[in-house]
Amino acid sequence: MMSLLPGILSTLVIAEFVLGNFASGFIALVNCIDWYKRHLSCADQILIALAVSRTGLLWVIAFNWYATLFNPAFCGSEIRGIAYIAWVVSNHFSLWLATSLSILYLLKIANFSSRFFLHLKWKAKKVVLLILWGNLVFLVCRLAVLCINEKMEMNEYEGNITWKMNLRDIINLSNTTISTMVNFIPFTISLIAFLLLIFSLWKHLKKMQFGGKGSHDLSTMGSSTVRAMQTVISFLLLFIMYFLSLIISVWSFYSPQNIPHFLCFQIFTLAYPSGDSLILICGNKKLNQDLLSVLWQVRCWLKE
Repeated sequence: MMSLLPGILSTLVIAEFVLGNFASGFIALVNCIDWYKRHLSCADQILIALAVSRTGLLWVIAFNWYATLFNPAFCGSEIRGIAYIAWVVSNHFSLWLATSLSILYLLKIANFSSRFFLHLKWKAKKVVLLILWGNLVFLVCRLAVLCINEKMEMNEYEGNITWKMNLRDIINLSNTTISTMVNFIPFTISLIAFLLLIFSLWKHLKKMQFGGKGSHDLSTMGSSTVRAMQTVISFLLLFIMYFLSLIISVWSFYSPQNIPHFLCFQIFTLAYPSGDSLILICGNKKLNQDLLSVLWQVRCWLKE
């Protein structure tokens, strides 16, 4: 039973990895081709960067899965350190680019009468650029703590052992706390943006239902609003799942030696970058049409 369960869970991990790479690669390729032909919007440029960062994140998670499950001896301290730094960087940009995209969608789509919101709506691009540049401060702080922690591990057996161990515990606690805060901040911002966007879409749907529009217009606009709400809610659920997985990982609430638990954790971790990219394709009309066109061409090619 234990040999069957890891096999099934590993198959799910591989499926998520393949689908996530395909979706992220497709988003980046389509937008890069469009960028060559015309000037891209701010949202499309963020989508390219987000697709690249999620591809890197998927490969780092897949490497961790392979090394832990099939080749534990391969992961020495140096390789583990490099892999962890790669995960920190890719995870950071993945979270903050997704947060910037959620804020941009909120400012572009939502309608509120607040003067402050209207001011932000008017300067949406500047707000997003400020967030993208400002979050680099968190990344620098996180990498600085990791470098200090790495030096402490290298000098662990030099000098006063008790003092070294106490200082190492302080550094580990600081690393864990900073990691939690760095992940919590973009999650909170995205959560607020998604909830405000859902509320705005719901209010817009109610206004259409009580308005004097024709039944056909109401049906068309209502269905598009419902689809938008479904897309945003799907984003939110995947984001919450990923954030909980990060908290579990940071505070070590699971044991990597327990293979089924480790694989379940990998599945939940991969669900966000993979599923979110697929939702982006389904929710974006142009990307959806391009994907259907590619699938139709592949189908015709296979029939030949």
